[in-house]
Amino acid sequence: MDVTSITAIVTGGCSGLGLATATALRQAGANVALFDINEAAGAECVSELGSDNTLFCKVDVRDEAQVKQAIEQVTQRFGNLRLCINCAGIAPASRILNRESQPTPLDGFQNAIDINLVGSFNVARLAAQAMAVQAPLEPTGERGLIINTASIAGYEGQIGQCAYAASKGGIISMTLPMARDLSALGIRVNTIAPGVMGTPMLLAMPDHVQDALSANVPFPKRLGLPEEFAALAVHMATNSYMNGETVRLDGALRMAAK
Repeated sequence: MDVTSITAIVTGGCSGLGLATATALRQAGANVALFDINEAAGAECVSELGSDNTLFCKVDVRDEAQVKQAIEQVTQRFGNLRLCINCAGIAPASRILNRESQPTPLDGFQNAIDINLVGSFNVARLAAQAMAVQAPLEPTGERGLIINTASIAGYEGQIGQCAYAASKGGIISMTLPMARDLSALGIRVNTIAPGVMGTPMLLAMPDHVQDALSANVPFPKRLGLPEEFAALAVHMATNSYMNGETVRLDGALRMAAK
C-alpha cells in the first residue's frame, strides 16, 4: 500500500505512540483522522499537522455510535479509509490482593479490558466495514489494513499487570483470526507489541526509574522511541505481504516478574 494520499485513522492519536504515528503518516502524505478524547490536544495536533489533511474526532473507542459517526465524518471529508491504527489504551497496575489480602476492585479489570481490547475490536470492525465497500487498490488487490497495539506484557505480564496483560494478550490472540476473517475482502491485520517506550507518561518518571528500565533491555540499552513504533506501522502499511503478524518492538527485552 502506498501511503501517499490514503486516509488513516489513528486512535489515541493526540499523544505518545499515536501522535508519533500520525505525524509519520502526515509526513508521508497521508490524510489522518485523530480519534481521541482530549479536545484541547486535538485542536493543537490539527494545527501542527495541518488542518487541510488532519481531522480530529472526539471519540470514546468503546462507544459504537461515536465510532460510527466519526468514521462517517472521515469518509465524507477525505473520500476513503485505507488504514486504521489503534493506539488508544490505558496501563493500570494493581495486584490481585493488596497487603491486607483485599481483592482489587473488579471494575478496574473490566475498564482495562473495555478500553484496550473491546475498544480496539470495536474500532477495527467498524473501520473494516468502511474499507470493505471500497475498490481494491492496484496492483495488490488490498482494500485496507488494521494495525492494533498490544504490548510485550501480553506475553510476559509483570506483577500487578493482570488486567493490562490480559487486555494486550487478547489483542495478540485476535490478530490471526481477524486477519483470516477479513482476508477475502483484501483487508490485512497486524499487531505491534512494543516494549518499554519513551512515551510522555514514561518520560515523566524520575531519571533513575528510566535508567533502570533501560538497563534491562539487551540492545540497544535505552527506551524505545515513539518514532520507531511509527516507522514500523508505516512499514506494515507498505509491505503488502505482512498479514496476521504480531511484531515485538522491544530491543530483545523479556520482562521479569517485576
